[in-house]
Amino acid sequence: MNSAPKILAIQFKYFGDAVLMTPALRALREQFPRGELHLLVPGEIAPLFERLPSLNRVWPMPRTRGRAALSQTWPVIRALRRERFDQSVDFASNDRGAIASFLIGAKDRLGWEEAGGFWGRKFCYNRRVPREAETLHESACLVRLLSGWNVPPPRSLEAEIHADPALADAAKQILPSERAVVCHVASSQPKKEWPLEHWAKFHRLASDAGREVVFTTANGQREQSLMMELKKLAPYAVVLPFIAELPLFLAVLKRAAVFISGDTGPLHFAAGLGVPVISLFGPSPPARWAPIGPRHQTLTGTSCTCSGHSAICQSASHCLAAISPGQVLDCLGRVNFSKP
Repeated sequence: MNSAPKILAIQFKYFGDAVLMTPALRALREQFPRGELHLLVPGEIAPLFERLPSLNRVWPMPRTRGRAALSQTWPVIRALRRERFDQSVDFASNDRGAIASFLIGAKDRLGWEEAGGFWGRKFCYNRRVPREAETLHESACLVRLLSGWNVPPPRSLEAEIHADPALADAAKQILPSERAVVCHVASSQPKKEWPLEHWAKFHRLASDAGREVVFTTANGQREQSLMMELKKLAPYAVVLPFIAELPLFLAVLKRAAVFISGDTGPLHFAAGLGVPVISLFGPSPPARWAPIGPRHQTLTGTSCTCSGHSAICQSASHCLAAISPGQVLDCLGRVNFSKP
């Protein structure tokens, strides 16, 4: 194999899932230090990777969930074809990634060997790796795909992203304190959310302990309604304004002393930025999805009986409700609030 190949990594997944790919990108850089490494991702998540030292270039792909937009995507595909990549690796290996892999035309195309998808997907790769039967952490799983090229695991499986230092002053205007405990209330799946009553009690306990607690959420109608309900339960809680621009949101997260949330994209952003996180897990297995690293702590609720495909908890007793505010406060007491 070429010791200095030109490689395109492809990941057509969103936010938190994509951040967990960064150890695999680091493995490629460690294996091919003189190679050229590019990354193709949906346009809205491209800022997560633009300052990653292992990458030479990030290609944002215009994308609308649920439908193809060839007038927007074809110019990107055509530009990537002109790059003449030696190798490509599709970490998601879904239909969209498989078609892109084939059209871009690298000589050596690596992807997962799995059933499903459109009938021609398996022909889009000329090298395929079967999934492990055992449950691995998602970062370890994505690294394992690289075994198709005999690439060894990286020195660390910790996620890695970087905030834009040019946005530090703007971030300071939004979050002045560097000792703030930032709590993210909402998730894309309601069943992954800690009950609002628990957040309100935690706010009281942490405030009484002298901690500065602030809350964030997304800008959707449901998420904003959650925040309004939380304000009824905790009238003195500080809520950060919604930040639409992902680079600025990352710069604000970088200032946090601690980040607390359920299994969400922002949880993985904070961990990748090096912020200590306390993650609250229930429906999704922490062994696969919890942030890796000595700075991070994970609390797990009771065993979840919900269907993996259900976004809303169907159980009589929500598994995350078993995590008490006192347990979260105990975790907070173990955090070193001194910035490195």
